[in-house]
Amino acid sequence: MNLILVSAVVFAVVFGGALAGMRLQRVLPENQLGPDAKDVIRLAVGLLVTMTALVLGMLVSAANTSYQERKDQLTEMASDFVGVDRLLASYGPQTLSARAGLRALAESSLDRIWPSQASQESQLKPIDNGQLIYDQLQMLVPKDDAQAAVKAAAISGAISLRRTYWLMFLGSEESSLSIPLLAVVVSWLTAIFISFGLFAPRNHTVFVTLVACALGVSAAIFIIMAMYAPFSGVMKISSLPIRDALIRMGP
Repeated sequence: MNLILVSAVVFAVVFGGALAGMRLQRVLPENQLGPDAKDVIRLAVGLLVTMTALVLGMLVSAANTSYQERKDQLTEMASDFVGVDRLLASYGPQTLSARAGLRALAESSLDRIWPSQASQESQLKPIDNGQLIYDQLQMLVPKDDAQAAVKAAAISGAISLRRTYWLMFLGSEESSLSIPLLAVVVSWLTAIFISFGLFAPRNHTVFVTLVACALGVSAAIFIIMAMYAPFSGVMKISSLPIRDALIRMGP
């Protein structure tokens, strides 16, 4: 989904509501906008403002939770890379091939999730290298209890690494802003802006104020949607955890 396009549509619809309100102010008879009518409209709009604030707060909280989950999973994945590599290093030279495969997996993950070329899209779906590393670990033949314990811990770490990688991918695929909920919020905001235009004096200061408010609303929607796309766009999660893990992993 094109975030800029959606935000532009939200701005156009919401600000269009303010312009429609100004138009209504000019065509409605004066007795339709008397003091009693203004009181009722302000009470109704106050209710809409309250509901909109609550729903927007809920949307921001849900988006932030999803965003933080992806960051935590990335950090956990980087930790698993380093942890498994250190365990294999302590096992002995028999694990050189497995360690090379583990490093290749980390490098491949870095290139796929954060492609070097801006024209390329992020590819979060895990590849099969993790299974190959797991198979290599299963084939290790411990010589003593210490190596057996290290092998078990390394296998457990490899399983945790694959699980976290898949959780990060599936969480990113399934997390998104509810379109029906977005439509409801935008309709409420449009009604609120119609009421603004209905009673606003027609001058440049009011016009600029309404434009600024509509921009603020569309920017909020943009940020909410951007947090559901944590590996692209302006809210892209940093690749530093994986890069730091590669520095700490063996050659």
